[in-house]
Amino acid sequence: MTNRFLIAFLFLCVLPFTATAQKAKPAQKAAAANDAEQHFARAVQLHQAGELEAAVREYQTFLAVRPERIEARSNLGAALVRLGRFQEAIEQYQRALTLDGKNQAIRLNLALAYYKMARVASAAQELEQLAAEQRDNPKVTLLLADCYLQTGEYPKVIALLTPQEPTHRTDSPEDRALAYLLGTALIREQRVDEGQVLIERILRTGESAESHMMIGMTHLIIGESAQAVKEFDAAIKLNPKLTMLHTAYGKALALTGNTDRASEAYRQELANNPNDFEANLQLGVMLKQDQKPDEALPYFERALLVRPGEPNARFYVQTIRIAQGKLQEALPELEKLVADVPDFVEAHVQLASVYYRLKRKADGDREQTIIAKLNAERQAKQAGAKAADKADKEAVKP
Repeated sequence: MTNRFLIAFLFLCVLPFTATAQKAKPAQKAAAANDAEQHFARAVQLHQAGELEAAVREYQTFLAVRPERIEARSNLGAALVRLGRFQEAIEQYQRALTLDGKNQAIRLNLALAYYKMARVASAAQELEQLAAEQRDNPKVTLLLADCYLQTGEYPKVIALLTPQEPTHRTDSPEDRALAYLLGTALIREQRVDEGQVLIERILRTGESAESHMMIGMTHLIIGESAQAVKEFDAAIKLNPKLTMLHTAYGKALALTGNTDRASEAYRQELANNPNDFEANLQLGVMLKQDQKPDEALPYFERALLVRPGEPNARFYVQTIRIAQGKLQEALPELEKLVADVPDFVEAHVQLASVYYRLKRKADGDREQTIIAKLNAERQAKQAGAKAADKADKEAVKP
């Protein structure tokens, strides 16, 4: 009997069983659906009772039968977030959005999962879509502004919040948050006079951690590190959990020579907010300088999660790989870095070192030529800046 006839024979043999099964199917489907709904009901009860692991299992059992049920996927994502299983939660939210791409609640939950996972740039992408659809939702706007602030995109904070600022001048928590985010972005962009207006508005509501923080940032920008330390000290007494406060405090302490206290400040910031880019980067640098590269690496990697592609964080990760002898891993990343940031002298120096260690003398020599050219350009700029500063000082003499 050939395969073709065997297949035909088997098909004929199962026809009666298939027909019988079809008669029973409606009842079986109803029983299966009822059983699935019981799993979903149990999952919700367990979720509400805080028994998250058990709830996850019940949601998964339900979704194996009813994969199209959006609320179950959303609930499963929420339970996974509470368990700290962010990547799994993100996958569930993404699958839910393939079923209903216009569901704004799920998109917000996805953004929050990204945010908690330190993937702040990805959170911003989701929030940008929500902000376009919910222009009057202050929570979405403020969260997006906070993402921009954390990723160092201060002009975006200013562009987002400036049009809304005239209508948000009350003493409500949301309006104070808007003034704080906008004022901080303006100060960091060295638009100090405009930032001062927001500081004064916050001060009218009374002494606050936010006002001391912004005044301290102003002192820091104009080079008054000791005064900045005093303002940050005052802010910490009022609210030690204010976002980015301990990072700014760490910078001011480092500039006044208190490196040990600066390290403590960065660690405190990360205890409050593990996603702070500057705290991760600066603490990594300190550990690397203390000859602790293995301890420094996770901080640099975390910084890159918050700001993917940031040149300094990329550079430090590769210097640690070089120190670990992982030259072949570091090489393509350094080559890409100098292609992306051609005037990054220190990256060229490390790349030249790797080429020489890999016996690629011609490539190393080429990098040395680039380094010499960039250093000459840097020295010329510094000399020009000194000459301009001297001319300005002489011009204001009586």
